[in-house]
Formats: sequence, structure tokens, C-alpha cells
Amino acid sequence: MQWNSLSDFLAMGGYAFYVWGSFGACALGMVIEIVILKQRRRAIMARLSRKELSQ
Repeated sequence: MQWNSLSDFLAMGGYAFYVWGSFGACALGMVIEIVILKQRRRAIMARLSRKELSQ
């Protein structure tokens, strides 16, 4: 596919909502995954710290 302008590129031949929505959903999923992993790591480190202090 050849685009003659930026607006043609962004329109994606009429499929812009599907294409950009898919990219957005993927990016959102990756950001959520990183946030969840950071929270999980923080909780595990706190649990290990408490366990070490109790020994």
C-alpha cells in the first residue's frame, strides 16, 4: 500500500479504527503487564524481608 500523505497513512485505507485500536490495546496490555510485575516483585521482596526479620 502506498500513502500520499500523513492523513492517508493514519487512515490506513479505511481500517484506521481497527489498526490503531489494535496497536493501542497491545501497548496498554504491555504497560499493564509491567505494572503488575513491578507490584508482584515489590510484594515478594517485602515478604522475603519480613521472613528474614522473623528468623
